[in-house]
Amino acid sequence: MHSCHSRISNFEFPLADIEDAVKNGNLLSMEIEFSLHCNFRCPYCYVPHNSYPENELSKKEICDVILQAKDMGARKIIILGGEPTLYPNLLEMIEFIKKQKLEVEVFTNGTKITEDFAKQLYDNNVRVVLKMNSFDENRQDMLAGKKGSFNSIKQALQNLKKVGYPSEEKFLAVSTIICRYNINELETMWQWLRDQKIVPYFEIITPQENAKYNEWLYVNSKELYNIFTRISEIDRTKYGQDWDPQPPLVGNRCLRHQFSCLVTSTGNVMPCVGVGIPIGNIRKQQLKNIIKDSEVLCDLKNHLNTIKGPCRTCEKAEYCYGCRGAAYQLTGDYLASDPLCWKNIDRQDEIIHLPVAVDEIIPQKSPMKVIDTLISVSERCADVSVMIQKDMLFVGEDGIVDDAVYLEMMAQSIAALNGFKQIGISEPAPEGFLLGAKNFKILKQSRVGDKLTISVYKYARYGDFGVIKGTISRNDDVLARGEIKVWHKGSHKNNFTF
Repeated sequence: MHSCHSRISNFEFPLADIEDAVKNGNLLSMEIEFSLHCNFRCPYCYVPHNSYPENELSKKEICDVILQAKDMGARKIIILGGEPTLYPNLLEMIEFIKKQKLEVEVFTNGTKITEDFAKQLYDNNVRVVLKMNSFDENRQDMLAGKKGSFNSIKQALQNLKKVGYPSEEKFLAVSTIICRYNINELETMWQWLRDQKIVPYFEIITPQENAKYNEWLYVNSKELYNIFTRISEIDRTKYGQDWDPQPPLVGNRCLRHQFSCLVTSTGNVMPCVGVGIPIGNIRKQQLKNIIKDSEVLCDLKNHLNTIKGPCRTCEKAEYCYGCRGAAYQLTGDYLASDPLCWKNIDRQDEIIHLPVAVDEIIPQKSPMKVIDTLISVSERCADVSVMIQKDMLFVGEDGIVDDAVYLEMMAQSIAALNGFKQIGISEPAPEGFLLGAKNFKILKQSRVGDKLTISVYKYARYGDFGVIKGTISRNDDVLARGEIKVWHKGSHKNNFTF
């Protein structure tokens, strides 16, 4: 499982460099999956088991996006998986990256790290992060989903040490998830790693994919606070490392969306593994354009003005917004407060979860309100639903919906997306008007009892004017589609980016 990355008690890069990257739309690092193939079956992994895509990136495509990241200012390439050492061209790719004068960091389960391979990593000055979750053999094997993983990891660590890891120049870390089955040994593991000069990367599990089906892994927020606090005290008194506990990383701070992104094995670009919203694909667009045009990344970089709920007013808000992945996976909203943060234990009712009724987020009221529920939000997109009732204003005596109302459904759906982003930030719901339509086609009728889904996409913006593409469907049957032009008051000043 991928981990966020930052040096103990500091960000991965100097704060001034991060601020400059935000200002200029640059990157400082990029994560990339060469392949999702893996020989472990970790019960917390974000990759669905046995779901390997067939159209993974070619070597040429990988090299091209690495060069694009370099042109955007990236200094480090972080190789994820799957298991990177199963990728047949890993060393070739590492050598390519090093020729670009970029740092390389590899997250690995260690099963392919022979002494010879470890020496090649050492010679290429690769930063190695070894995945290890327990000192107990049975427990480690269970958390890897593979018998023999404990011995493989132990051997990999020995091989890395034989060739010279860790040292001042040769970075070695251990990535560990915090779960019910290892929480009692984490303090011992932390101290052992510190004593070995190995950097500990301990992180809270992001509740997604496989982890969603393995609730036996989880510890509650109070327990998380306790283990973070105990390790913080150990670090302060024994190792001279002074840091305040905050999720999702023990001893680390994460605002990684300010300066990094993830490129998946099929070319999708996402803010991170946890915020699994594709914001573009490198096979269709240049990386710089994807980053520049992303509303999601814009929101995350502007987190002091966009995060909602308790995290918005937290005293640590400037340098902490919890885990955006946990927020997105648990609420459907990447701007929601982190439900797993111990500071939010008694404030769960202030954290809004999708789906949500649209009554308070759009200006229209009954009988002019023609949508019911905001279902989901993503990159410039929203899905909204409505159940057609016989007493609705736009329903005829025959129970058939007036075709003209489809345009208003789309306009109100985009208003719902904009209004949802402003919950707790501005009042009242933003004003807007439907100005016209283009290439709008009514394909079929709907009637009382139908549940419709309205899917809208912000296609373009010109000041306060936006062009929206949309479809209206009943199950998988498209009833209407086309474009509308809308106006939202002050949209260019309120992060209503199109």
